[in-house]
Order: sequence, then C-alpha cells, then structure tokens
Amino acid sequence: MGFELGHPENLQNPRFIATCLVGGIVIGVSVLGFYFGYPLPSMGIIRRKKKRPVRVYMDGCFDMMHYGHCNALRQARALGDELVVGVVSDAEIIANKGPPVTPLHERMIMVSAVKWVDEVIPDAPYAITEEFMKRLFTEYNIDYIIHGDDPCLLPDGTDAYALAKKAGRYKQIKRTEGVSSTDIVGRMLLCVRERSVSDTHNRSSLQRQFSHGKSQKFEDGVSGITRVSEFLPTSRRIVQFSNGKGPGPDARIVYIDGAFDLFHAGHVEILRIARGLGDFLLVGIHTDQTVSEHRGAHRPIMNLHERSLSVLACRYVDEVIIGAPWEISKDMITTFNISLVVHGTIAENKDIEKGTSNPYVIPTSMGVYQLLESPWEITTSTIIKRIVSNHEAYQIRNEKKAASEKRYYEGKTHVTGDRL
Repeated sequence: MGFELGHPENLQNPRFIATCLVGGIVIGVSVLGFYFGYPLPSMGIIRRKKKRPVRVYMDGCFDMMHYGHCNALRQARALGDELVVGVVSDAEIIANKGPPVTPLHERMIMVSAVKWVDEVIPDAPYAITEEFMKRLFTEYNIDYIIHGDDPCLLPDGTDAYALAKKAGRYKQIKRTEGVSSTDIVGRMLLCVRERSVSDTHNRSSLQRQFSHGKSQKFEDGVSGITRVSEFLPTSRRIVQFSNGKGPGPDARIVYIDGAFDLFHAGHVEILRIARGLGDFLLVGIHTDQTVSEHRGAHRPIMNLHERSLSVLACRYVDEVIIGAPWEISKDMITTFNISLVVHGTIAENKDIEKGTSNPYVIPTSMGVYQLLESPWEITTSTIIKRIVSNHEAYQIRNEKKAASEKRYYEGKTHVTGDRL
C-alpha cells in the first residue's frame, strides 16, 4: 500500500517525514540553482568527484633488460596507480656510461612489454634536470619520482636525483640483489674468453663455473674470476611476478617453448604474436642442462629461474612451465589442454625441424603445430656478438660500474622492505 499525502496516519510516520524533508532539500537546491544560473545536480544522487590516480615516474637505461629491472618497475608501480617510465636515449648513455648493448628502439619494446608499465617516454635524460622535472609534473601529472636505493651519480659526482629529492617528490625502492647489467655483460665476456681457448685447453663449462664460483688462471697468463650468479630464487618472488590466474574453461591455450636466454626484443615480439592466437599463453622454459646440450656448454648465460622471471614479467605471458621438457608429448598437450603449439622462424637451432631431434613431431602429427614468422632477426647469439665486436669498450664500462657496485655492497646495510 502506497503513501497518501493527506492521510492523517502518514503525518506521524517517520519514513514519510524523512522523505518529505529530503525531497524539500533537493527541490530547494534546484530552485536556487535555477534562480542564480548554476547547473542543476542530478536528482536523488550527488556524486563525489573521482580522485585523480597517483602517477609515479621511474627512468633508466634498461640496457640488457633483466628480471632486476622488471622487479624495480613492479615495486615502483606499487607506489602509485599508474607507472610512467622514461627510457634514456642512446646519446645520454654513451655520454654517462659508455655504449649501450641494445639500441633505444629495442629497449622501448622491452620496457613497454613489462606488465607493470602504463606509459613510456622515449629519449629521457640521464639526469633529472629542472626543466624535465617541471615537464613531468605539468605535462605528465607525475606525483613522485622513483629510484632504487643504490646511488646514481653523474660523471661530476653529483646525485642524478638531487632536484627531485629537494622538491620532496622522491621515493625510493629496494635494489634487486644478485643481478645487474654489468654482471650479465661480465658473464658474456667470460663466455667469449672461454670459447677462445676451448679449442686448445680443456675447460670446465661456464655453467659449472657459475655453480662453483672458482677463480681461474688461464695458461695464456690471463687471470679471471668467474661471474657467479648470486640470484636466490624464492617462492614469494615467483608469486609476485605471476598473474595468479589460470585459463578459463573454454580458453584457447597457446604453447610456445624455448631457452629465452638474455630476454630480448625478438622474444617479446614472438610472444606478442603467439598471445594473439589464443586466450591464454603458456610458455615453456627449458632447463639449463637442456639448453647446454643443444646450444653448447657455454650456454645459458642466465640460469633457469632468472630466465623464468624475465618471461613472467612480460605482459603477453599468462603462465610458464619452469623446466619444460624438450619434446612435447601427447600427454603434455592433454594435461595442459593445449590448443596450439607454436615456434618462431628465427631461432638458435634453425635445423630444429630436421632429423630425430625435432621436438614438435607429435603436435605436428596432431595438427596443432604452427610455425610463426619472427618479426625480428635477433637471437641470444646476436646480443653476444654485439659484446664481442666492441668488447674493449664494454670491458672499460664494466670496470667502472663494477667499482661503484663494489662500494654499494661494502656499505650495504639491511633495510626493511622488498628484499626477498
């Protein structure tokens, strides 16, 4: 039964009285607004103004991009709602550090593919200048500028983020332990050195050197310290990088496998294409032993868990198999409900589909295998060749960077935060 305005019982009904009061207020405000020319609010609900998202900025060279860079971007994104990333220009890197291994357009692809990145600014300056900082605050609506707890010094010894700190718009994240671009280049230089003497000397594999971390003295008089991977994988780090979601019941699952060593722009682009063929991209990461068997004792440069995290950080990847088998079986296809198995045309093993070593025999016979045209002719060997062709410049660059990293570790103290 509805309300009757003139009924005596309704004049004492609290619900009726409240309705009249609210209605009177809304009508009164509307009348005043009409009289003074103000815009009228929508009847019944006056919505609050939506709060602007917190936008944070982080810059970097992102040369030889690895899971440490990705973890830094993940931490930066957690300090705001939107992450804008500045990628330093080639000219600025050369002026401040030495020649980059990967050019700007490749570094842009890598950064843009990280799933925590919302926007990318190309040709960012190495140092936060007054002019660029104002541009960040006005044009890009940046609230805070982010950097790691390791020092970033300019050639003249000054802090590259001094102005941001002075403005009170600076926030710090924790450096990811166990990896750096300097370390990775060092591993490749060691790899090249080992290969140069392997024909005349019996050397242990690079993988075994990493495991034991022993120093060596080569018979040609050159002494060298093996570059030990100090990455300590934890379940928490894997969870942080994971999407945490499985495929839907009717999802078309695409599977692609590989070493994904020295994760580069070629990897990103083939993963992007593969993801576009279905609803869920499952990536198989081969074990260190499998990679060594098929690509030589000096591979992989990055170990299994390092390679897995780099792939997991890619926005096109939904899940990875850590230590995937070389050969794809019918049982594996059934277990993971794989609809399509793909592989790129550009690979280290170009004769992969010849002979008995073809791992795609079963998916091919089942009619679920597809060869994808790779948009980039880049492989792990391509990256290593870049180091070899200019190894003296990279050696000098590494020596300078190694000195600053040594000072950082010697003075490092425990800081609460995202260390694991």
